[in-house]
Amino acid sequence: MAYDYSHRLGKASALLAGADGLPLRHAPVRVRQVTQAFLYGCAAFESVALLAGRPGGAEREHAQARMAAQAEVFNFVTMPFYWGRYESEQGKTNKDDVMRAARWWRERGATVKGHPLCWHTVCAPWLMAYGDDEIYDMQLARIRREVGGFAGVIDAWDVVNEAVIMPVFDKYDNAVTRICRARGRVKLVKAAFEAAKQANGGATLLINDFDLSESYVILLEGLLEAGVPISAIGLQTHMHQGCMGEEQLAAVLERYSSFGLPLHFTELNIVSGRLMPPHIVDLNDYKADEWPSTPEGEERQAAEAERVYRQLFACPLAQAVTWWSFCDGGWLNAPAGLMTEDAREKPAFAALRRLIKGEWLTPERQYVTDGEGRLEIAGFKGEYAAEYAGGSAVLYCR
Repeated sequence: MAYDYSHRLGKASALLAGADGLPLRHAPVRVRQVTQAFLYGCAAFESVALLAGRPGGAEREHAQARMAAQAEVFNFVTMPFYWGRYESEQGKTNKDDVMRAARWWRERGATVKGHPLCWHTVCAPWLMAYGDDEIYDMQLARIRREVGGFAGVIDAWDVVNEAVIMPVFDKYDNAVTRICRARGRVKLVKAAFEAAKQANGGATLLINDFDLSESYVILLEGLLEAGVPISAIGLQTHMHQGCMGEEQLAAVLERYSSFGLPLHFTELNIVSGRLMPPHIVDLNDYKADEWPSTPEGEERQAAEAERVYRQLFACPLAQAVTWWSFCDGGWLNAPAGLMTEDAREKPAFAALRRLIKGEWLTPERQYVTDGEGRLEIAGFKGEYAAEYAGGSAVLYCR
């Protein structure tokens, strides 16, 4: 199917002057795109351990190769802030390791997002020693601490994760479900967002969920009516049981575009091996000691990944898509990565590279200024570098 990407194109103009300060009339200018406005993302959890010196040997060499390949293509990464791991012992956080990794990505031009600040899963077990009021206060303090402490390095956050199921989650007792039941879902989410906003007023703040049914729509309506400062809607698409079809994805895009907010596809993956059986309701219930990638599965994954990315790029309100995760053997031990554990690139990675760094990146070209020294350019939205005799300039296609 042919998709329309015209909304992804922009224009820019600037008056250029030579070294003598006079207008640069009828002069050649070489222009290349430096950054892309659309956020092409990937989970970058393993970079935290890698940059902290772990692991070693061949495993380290493979991880380094994966991180280098990831940095070559993606301009948006997600860092881990699961409370139970980030602060497994009260008062002792993993801030230094996460900050080191986040800065590494920022230095390479990537936008960095933290995930998540409030979630009932992977919750800190030591919270269970406290009462509901204390847990509530500690949750909000945790949000202010992380968002404020990483401001300027991480300015995008999945503030609340999976709120649709949060108050009725019953697989095990946890502190966040307790306070969600006690305070009410809308009140908890609003307080969490307000705490994040207070800590970094310019941050991009997301609500994120895997439940893309009408239940999420109803929750979003209630949150927006309550004045919750949601910057973007996060949509998880874990396709372990088969890739979402074009019509189904179109329905999701239409449903959530109705809010008029940017859409972030926060956790997208497509497996390159056998599909998870369709009778599994909770994906976490599927346990596989071995889940190999196959040649046929890799070709299928590549074709489906390209189709999904093209469809998302064609949606005007889609602003970001994050592949989850970069390497096989992550969540559920699934072959859902773009590279294997021994750092072999899969066809899906090649397909996405062709789109991101090929088709959707404006090629370098030469322009000529007009009689007044004005340079006018057009291309995919983002930052451009213009170089000419005697100087250079930066332009933004918007």
